[in-house]
Amino acid sequence: MLYTDLMLPRERVQRALARRKTDRVPLDFWATPEVWMALKSYFGVKNEEELLRILQIDMREFRPDYIGPPCEKLADGSYYEPLGTHRRTISNKYNTYEEYAGFPLAYAKTAEDLESYRWFSADHYDFQGLSAKIGEAHKTYCIKLWLGGFFELAWALRGYEQFLMDMVLIPEIPHFILGKIVDFYLEYLDRAMASAAEKIDLVYAYDDIASQRGMLMSTQMWEDFVKPCHVRINAKIHHYGKKVLYHSCGNIYKKEILDGLLDMGVDILNPIQMCGDMTLEQLKDEYGDKFCFHGGIDIQKVLPFYSGKDLRAEVKRVAQTLGREGGFILTSTHCIQNDTPVSNIIAMFEEAAGLKL
Repeated sequence: MLYTDLMLPRERVQRALARRKTDRVPLDFWATPEVWMALKSYFGVKNEEELLRILQIDMREFRPDYIGPPCEKLADGSYYEPLGTHRRTISNKYNTYEEYAGFPLAYAKTAEDLESYRWFSADHYDFQGLSAKIGEAHKTYCIKLWLGGFFELAWALRGYEQFLMDMVLIPEIPHFILGKIVDFYLEYLDRAMASAAEKIDLVYAYDDIASQRGMLMSTQMWEDFVKPCHVRINAKIHHYGKKVLYHSCGNIYKKEILDGLLDMGVDILNPIQMCGDMTLEQLKDEYGDKFCFHGGIDIQKVLPFYSGKDLRAEVKRVAQTLGREGGFILTSTHCIQNDTPVSNIIAMFEEAAGLKL
């Protein structure tokens, strides 16, 4: 262990969610498979749970296993995943990724054309086994149920450019696709909660709605198409007494967007990728009594390129700023990439776990 915990991890996170002080800043972790492997090799451990315990990570993520029909694999090496998106695997110098190889709903000219599509089903997931999968972890750790995205899944099926054009030219198509996705996730939530509600603390959903320069669409279009999906889902999550952890990359730091996220029921905001005009201090001052923040440690410049001393100073600055009076869970602003030295990852968690906020 890097440090000795004074609180149980679950209590630590719950206090942060209530915006109360904790013995140290709570920690979460997400990384590419290559980083997981590098860290396990460094510490000489064989599984992910051992690594998470070494790093003193306070949260655990679960999802039901897919048990539906086998996913189709094509002769060119591409494949379909359980929600129907068409992908291929590519590799670069550091990591292996999935990219889209095609768009199964690109053929549609009208919403009626989509009626016969073989839509995904909650029947294809093992919800009965979810509680056993979580096991006793909820007694120690804060448990996240992984849900998914709506806008992102919709355009992954339809095609990004086509979907954006549809929002202007054929709005009934995006409304139809998004409606199908929301209906699926509402059923998914009901079944997950029927199996393991007492073990789940929060639900993680996402939709990247911005680039680093600004929103991917007008605020009005976001309110017309995307926001209502999350309003429906978040109402269901809150119905079960759980918190909503919401992710969007990019520059969302405008009052109308942040207020809109509050309006749609977001409790925990991730990843705090500060690429707009707002500073961490402003974000904490203006929204620290409304959101719990989750993320904060930049993976583009800080984690890969800072030296140990400078990295530790930045971790401390972020934690002390966003964690002032509680309300912050520290992690990277996205999956840690394999261009980040293991020593920097260790330094981040050592520094964070040693803070007394």
